Amino acid sequence: MSENQAKEGKRRSILEKTKFSIVKTSVILGIMALFVSLTFYAMSLTKQYIRVADGTAKQTKMSIIHTTDIVNFSKQVMDIYNSLSEEEKLMNGTDEYHKFFSKVDKRQGGTYDFMVHLLDSICKYHDIYDVYIAMYDPENNRIVYIVDSDDVPSERLYPGEWEDVNHEGLIRFLSGGKSTILTDIELTEKYGLLCTVAEPIEDDDGNTCAFVLVDISIHDIVTGMAEFSFRLILVIIAVTILISLLQTKRMREDLVEPIKKIERASANYVKSRHDGASNNELFSALEIHTGDEIEDLSKTMIQMEKEISEYEENLKGITAEKERIVTELSLATKIQASMLPSTFPPFPDRHEIDIFAMMDPAREVGGDYYDFFFIDDDHLCVLIADVSGKGIPAALFMMIAKVIMQSCAMLGRSAAEIMEKTNEALCTNNKLGMFVTSWLGILEISTGKMTCANAGHEYPAIMRKGGKFELFKDKHGFVIGGLEESKYKEYELELFPGDKIFLYTDGVPEAENSEQEMYGTGRMVDALNLEPFASPARVLENVRSDIDKFVNDAEQFDDLTMLCMEYRGK
Repeated sequence: MSENQAKEGKRRSILEKTKFSIVKTSVILGIMALFVSLTFYAMSLTKQYIRVADGTAKQTKMSIIHTTDIVNFSKQVMDIYNSLSEEEKLMNGTDEYHKFFSKVDKRQGGTYDFMVHLLDSICKYHDIYDVYIAMYDPENNRIVYIVDSDDVPSERLYPGEWEDVNHEGLIRFLSGGKSTILTDIELTEKYGLLCTVAEPIEDDDGNTCAFVLVDISIHDIVTGMAEFSFRLILVIIAVTILISLLQTKRMREDLVEPIKKIERASANYVKSRHDGASNNELFSALEIHTGDEIEDLSKTMIQMEKEISEYEENLKGITAEKERIVTELSLATKIQASMLPSTFPPFPDRHEIDIFAMMDPAREVGGDYYDFFFIDDDHLCVLIADVSGKGIPAALFMMIAKVIMQSCAMLGRSAAEIMEKTNEALCTNNKLGMFVTSWLGILEISTGKMTCANAGHEYPAIMRKGGKFELFKDKHGFVIGGLEESKYKEYELELFPGDKIFLYTDGVPEAENSEQEMYGTGRMVDALNLEPFASPARVLENVRSDIDKFVNDAEQFDDLTMLCMEYRGK
């Protein structure tokens, strides 16, 4: 391209055509600079308020320390609060809850009464939104009030009452250094937009026992900004209208009309697709020759028109293939579900036991499985297993392992022998290196004796009659399918009527919430003990409900399988 051609192309480009508009819009950018200045002004004013609040907090701390025994008073309130159970804490705000703190000195003229009047005086003198003393409960993200100076008794928060707080603000205050101002700005539903400044109160050992907290309402700052912004918007609108009137004519001829032609052609193209037509000449019929980027866009649309037609033909084949895969996955899900016992109670004529189980795969099909069946009239085999990996490969491997283990059990093999024979079969030609973790037990119904073996699986949880669920840390053998000639050891459990055993896969303790925090066996055991004497179905329902509450909206990454059996005896 020659130099003259390059200059001519630049002269005809959209960039050159819009330069005049850019000059005009620079005026608007100047106005926006004023808006930025307003923002910095608001930030500076907010910092000034924070410095005032910090000085008030320090002054209040010194006054409280020198005139009252705030340290012991705070410790007394927090000791009572920490001694309460969670159920008692949830009575917050009631008369029954206030009775727990009856030992606190709240008589007229006492320590609490003096501090309320002192804080109220400081608040009014400095024209501060609120001044109060409180301590944080980091485990439950709560603020526990020690002294509140609200001059409306019905809205005052008394010693020991608490409110939920933002976790980040709580951590900022608890971990803040002495050289920095402890502050947090937050939009609260109850109090609006507040800036909170904290000053820690420490005992003789340097431990923080409470905070002097000063709240500043940022409403006045926001109101002033809103009024100024309204005036600014009016000016911007007036300038914009003026610029638009000057530029409309030129922009319409050089830009708008060609673009409208392309837009109408695009709409007609979409309509033709909906109507099933195959017109491939809508864009080529526009005849746009503006000599700039709009003409280049028109050429691109012509090319796109041709390529979309070719793509639609290919898409028909891809869609048909996808529908076939979805149908096959749905069928695989039904087949896998039919392989697992799903009718409960499974043995309605056998009152010596009660069993309930569930399996929730992370994908359409999963690698977890459970099984229970009678070997003979007096022996029940119960097992749970987890295949490495997910999806269809894991599901196929799972079905193979399930059939082998059930066949070995029906031949009268012991728990260890079933593991060994299954391992021997799965190690043969295991080119993908897949393996299975499993727990298996054979219960003698008449005596309650249960012979068990564990191949790298999770610890079972056992509840003795009248007690609570606890993890039973049995000895693990190596995973099935991982190493040829692996040997497995058995151990014996003696079950008594009323005892329960809970089995699960790693999808339970490894369930994660949106913060990538694991559910863990600790929470699992707590959920089991919500109703330890309930039926197995209810026990599993409690655990699943607790997992769902913990995980919330986070995606499930692993299969989740659980089984609970109660031995009732004869």
